Amino acid sequence: MRVLVIEDNPVLRANLEALFAAQGIGTRFAADGLTGLQAALDEPFDVVVLDLGLPGMDGVRVCEALRARSERHIPILMLTARDALEDKLAGFRCGADDYLVKPFAGAELVARCLALSQRHRVGSAHQLVIGSLTIDRRNNRVQRDGQVLPLQHTALQLLLVLADAWPRTLTRSELVERLWGEQVPESDPLRTHLYTLRQVLDKPFAVPMLRTVHGVGFRLEADI
Repeated sequence: MRVLVIEDNPVLRANLEALFAAQGIGTRFAADGLTGLQAALDEPFDVVVLDLGLPGMDGVRVCEALRARSERHIPILMLTARDALEDKLAGFRCGADDYLVKPFAGAELVARCLALSQRHRVGSAHQLVIGSLTIDRRNNRVQRDGQVLPLQHTALQLLLVLADAWPRTLTRSELVERLWGEQVPESDPLRTHLYTLRQVLDKPFAVPMLRTVHGVGFRLEADI
């Protein structure tokens, strides 16, 4: 799970960074509404934790803009010191999925984020289909042109990240963060696993699906 936290209080940001890191959850932080909105539109986060009172662009406007401009539904948890019913209703009207009032227990915030990330998958297809490629999330079974692809764990996770983002291009740093968070090995593991994935996904077939976008990153392309 990757969480975007849009919060202008530096002390709270530091506390949340430590909280999520302890749970192995990747996080990115933004200190104002405009920066946070752009980050949410640029990267495939699983949950956005959004403060209501932000400089430049408040949480309600950020939420409204994200709902209007994002191509997919991103679960949003409103985080605020306001506990009046009208404030909560305003948050839900603008598109928030959940609401947590400060001060809060860290364990509750993590639990709510986990629940939101899973709720987002309810009703979504178990299978991802891109061209001749089929990925079944239930059993991690990957097929191309009806042929089962024997992918090891990390190569499979790499393919899932690329497939979830399809047709968007992911940067090298996005892929590294999605796969290893802050526990990145000292070597260059991404290069190795990209090579491994290509050997299984592309080498036996006439049309490659894993593309390098020079100067940008990597993406999947449908082959049919």
